[in-house]
Amino acid sequence: MRRASLLAVSSLLLCILVAIASGAVSAKAAAQNSASACERSLLMNFQDFRHGEPVNEVPIWQSPAPSESLDVVSAVFFQAGMTIDADGAPNAYNPGNTGLDDNSNAGVPGHWDGVVQDENGDPYIQGPDDPFPGYYVSCTSLCDRSKHPIDPHRYVDASKIPYVVLPGGVAREAGMRLGDFALVLNLHNGNRSYAIYADVGTLGEGSIALADNLGIHSDARVGGTRGGVLYVVFPGSGDGAPHTVDEINALAAERAERWGGIEQANACLAN
Repeated sequence: MRRASLLAVSSLLLCILVAIASGAVSAKAAAQNSASACERSLLMNFQDFRHGEPVNEVPIWQSPAPSESLDVVSAVFFQAGMTIDADGAPNAYNPGNTGLDDNSNAGVPGHWDGVVQDENGDPYIQGPDDPFPGYYVSCTSLCDRSKHPIDPHRYVDASKIPYVVLPGGVAREAGMRLGDFALVLNLHNGNRSYAIYADVGTLGEGSIALADNLGIHSDARVGGTRGGVLYVVFPGSGDGAPHTVDEINALAAERAERWGGIEQANACLAN
């Protein structure tokens, strides 16, 4: 009887283990099926202009469709090239035009948009206690509002923080806000990086630090790439404030994994 009881218990335990294993396999298969079936809808076709001339049309996708459920993570994604943005770096621009980027990318006298201006419309010059005395104070759309407008530390430093740039109209249409997080992939070499949406500008633009992470030539004057970059932005994922690299990596990774991660990105590419 004792032996029979032991056999019965062993059989019961085996059944339980099989059931658990089957459940785990089913859950894994379900996750794989979810990632392999990219539910996406066309948000818009963005007409990309350079120097006033249309260059190409970029489809911008949403996956999955927006939902009221807090469990559903939506993403907006598109493929483009990458021009390099130096804005926010304290050594981006200076009166002698020897900074990280050409002064023309900060604007022109009377119409500056990449540097902080005084009441006369002239660029502020950093003082002896600032990071790069004699350089202009370069700004980004996302900023730390607790700091003074002429403090270079108020802005997101392109040389240190991986960030993406988006046109204001695209961001509004997609429900994206400054400070939202992103996953960016270099389709040429497989490199990937998390990032934050920190500046308003052209489609297909990223900071020096983001380009470095992706293995893209990061010189703001002559660097960049014409194509092969996938941008995945998670609307509503940020809090409207700048973050450190460690915070960006942690918060963006959490949102990306809930969306489906690299597997989901690859599935959406395959579609």
